Amino acid sequence: MLTIFNLGLGCLTSFIVIVAAGPVARDDIWAWPIGLIALIGWQLAYAFDCADGQLARVTKQTSAAGGRLDVLCDVAVQTSLVAAFAATAAAQEPATPAWLLAAFAATWMVNLVTSVMQSGTQAASMVTSTSLPVRLVKLVRDYGAVIAFAGVLLTVAPQFAVWFVGLFTLINAGFLAASIAFSGRAALR
Repeated sequence: MLTIFNLGLGCLTSFIVIVAAGPVARDDIWAWPIGLIALIGWQLAYAFDCADGQLARVTKQTSAAGGRLDVLCDVAVQTSLVAAFAATAAAQEPATPAWLLAAFAATWMVNLVTSVMQSGTQAASMVTSTSLPVRLVKLVRDYGAVIAFAGVLLTVAPQFAVWFVGLFTLINAGFLAASIAFSGRAALR
């Protein structure tokens, strides 16, 4: 049930942001209520997502099918979130290149897939430093932090959505390149 709540709330929140993207960009409606809906809706959906697996483990109701359902619902919610942010960026800056929005979507999904690949016995970090700059850059890989930042940005400065898209894409493309190099080096050993 929590997985389904995550799916419904996350997708509904994204739908609201998509529908409001044009009116917010034209100043027909205020940005802050839509941003607040995004911030709260996406965070609540994420809380349901975090709780479902924990509850299943505590109640000994885990299953392979439940695990697959959880991941598939996560992908659906994150796809809707990417669509919402891309719609906002395009509405705020109509000259936003399609290739940038496509790269944003692709690097977001790469972030999701590599996070799943790095769980369990495969968990490892390419950069083990705990310095503040490294930890701040690694926040782009923390879904909770990213959606919190995205919600705040939509609340206070949606006109900078395209900058968020560009920066997120650049950082995650760097993580992808580093992951390929890191895995390639390990495979050659």
